Amino acid sequence: MRRIHVIGIGAGDPAYVTAQAVDALNDVEVFFASDKGAVKDDLVSLRREICERFIREPGYRFVELPDPPRSKDAPDGPAYRRVVADWHAARADLWASAMLDELTDDGVGAFLAWGDPSLYDSTLRILDMVADRVAFTYDVIPGITAIQALTARHRIPLNDVGAPVLVTTGRRLREDGLSGTAVVMLDGDLAFLQCPPTTRIWWGAYLGTPKEILVAGTVADVGDRIAQVRAEARERHGWIMDVYLLRS
Repeated sequence: MRRIHVIGIGAGDPAYVTAQAVDALNDVEVFFASDKGAVKDDLVSLRREICERFIREPGYRFVELPDPPRSKDAPDGPAYRRVVADWHAARADLWASAMLDELTDDGVGAFLAWGDPSLYDSTLRILDMVADRVAFTYDVIPGITAIQALTARHRIPLNDVGAPVLVTTGRRLREDGLSGTAVVMLDGDLAFLQCPPTTRIWWGAYLGTPKEILVAGTVADVGDRIAQVRAEARERHGWIMDVYLLRS
């Protein structure tokens, strides 16, 4: 039966790759990677760099899969989940076809997931859908998350003493507000600017890469600066991956 490794490769620095991930990398014949266009070519390049660095006997292939277009009509409205579900289904069709075409019946493939596959990543959900179309088994190798990288680079603990932490999105932060500590991901609209001015923020972009940017302070002191730096970085590189931690 075909086998798939879902390998968490960390937040950007190849040094984040774990020994367990290295073992899995060396077991793979075909790496599947989503092609998200020219602006994110360096994301695929980093995956290739990791393979070149850690695979001892190169004999693998990279298969780049065109990423299906995703509707932008109503990402914040009632249709949001349907938009995502349709996108996942289109991806599952592509992945199933690729696995049948590119892997032998007992072949070993892999998907390399940014950070950890459990955290705001669609790989596992899509593979569950692929399983309805293709017979295969898979395992999951955990990776260093963007949250771990963010707190390490800012040299802060994730939580206050005895207090919980919420991991959420910019959309939910706007809807629900902030109470205590929250890590916010997938925020393209700077939801932190709606927080009280005394809210503390630790922000990071391109964590673990040579492009890394870090800013910390209160929303009053650094909120506008983060907005400007973020816009400039996105314009310069064509894409941005960022995350931040808030404490009220």
